Amino acid sequence: MEKILVIGAARSGIAAARIAKNLGAEVVLSDVKENLDVQVPGVEIRLGKQTDELLRGVDKIIVSPAVPIKIPLLKTAAAKNIPIISEVELAYNLAKSPICAVTGTNGKTTTVTLLGLLLKTAFDKVGVGGNISVPLSEVALEIGAGGCIAAEISSYQMEATKNFRPHVSAILNVTPDHLKRHGSMEVYQLMKEKIFSQQTAEDFLVLNYDDKRTRDMIERAACRVLYFSRQVELSEGAFVKNNRLVIKFNGERHDLCTVDELGIKGGHNVENALAASLIAFLAGAKADKIAGVLKTFQGVEHRIEFVRELDGVKYYNDSKATNTDSAIKALETFAGHILLIAGGDDKGTDLADFLRLVKERVDYLILVGDAAARFKSCAIENNFPAEKILEAGYSMQRAVDLAKEISRPPQVVLLSPACASFDMYSDFEERGRDFKRIVHEL
Repeated sequence: MEKILVIGAARSGIAAARIAKNLGAEVVLSDVKENLDVQVPGVEIRLGKQTDELLRGVDKIIVSPAVPIKIPLLKTAAAKNIPIISEVELAYNLAKSPICAVTGTNGKTTTVTLLGLLLKTAFDKVGVGGNISVPLSEVALEIGAGGCIAAEISSYQMEATKNFRPHVSAILNVTPDHLKRHGSMEVYQLMKEKIFSQQTAEDFLVLNYDDKRTRDMIERAACRVLYFSRQVELSEGAFVKNNRLVIKFNGERHDLCTVDELGIKGGHNVENALAASLIAFLAGAKADKIAGVLKTFQGVEHRIEFVRELDGVKYYNDSKATNTDSAIKALETFAGHILLIAGGDDKGTDLADFLRLVKERVDYLILVGDAAARFKSCAIENNFPAEKILEAGYSMQRAVDLAKEISRPPQVVLLSPACASFDMYSDFEERGRDFKRIVHEL
């Protein structure tokens, strides 16, 4: 009987442990956190300090995305030639339907959610999973053969992959993020590029022509590459022409819908719609069916999500903005008069471009969490008025109360933190839902 060690007892790790057990393996699930309430039938749970003793008799290790590949236990395992794979690779090994995999710094969740809907116009069975909340291995088993899978893939998930090969892959953009984990932009980009490293001439790679880092990836791809662009008319790929989204492929032009007809608004969402449409088209969806979905799709929770209007002031939840580039896209959606709630678990990235737009469009900056002190200092250095910076400590309630107290029409209140959530919440979803609860209770 094969013995498998699963490291990381979060959602993906628990799914991997359950699946490995059901496939007949002896499974141990380990996590360094001692206070977790984890139970998986038939699986041995080992919490707390991870010593080399865990490796005794182990034939394979499956790593959760949150676990860095460079931890001592995994270094020892590699030295012992114990195979190490990610939960995403497990999913690929189990999948009997083609995978359309999307990565990038920003826009992944919106693009993959939309992609799932587009694929449903061409396939009876469609699964959506990965970094988007449902473990990809569970989705692969559920869909089986004869369907298609839309997968959101993070750089964390690619660290321990070797053979992962989607039929269609896409990289939406690459901007500074997760540098604490990966150490440099070069390594971070390399993790993104692993998504197409195993693809062949039978597969497709979709890249953002408007992003220089992604545009140049064609030089390292062995598969067929197509671009999408919001700024340039392409000879092949997806682009905007005369305010209309268009796909050109194998010499044929397919008109989709106008930018104004899109159900999701903002320039970044035009890019997301172009990417999702091109991926779905390459997977087998028809242009007329794609157009119908584009007109009705209203976006995803926590991404510039309208919450309510109170006393003429609109409140928006953009908790998904866990980095400055994503927050910039949210700020660009509004003409100005923004009361911005920002801050959280600081990723330490440069704030210059973000604060330049804050100075241009934000009336008041309300700061929360660990990042508050650095954000305030940098904002003042970038000539944002100190008297228009308010601090709410570690209280979302206080931040919303401050916003309500000072806001007046036509201002909008926007939660777009430009930070991770882990100083106050378990994830950005919990942060966003807490914000919405507070706003609805005003």
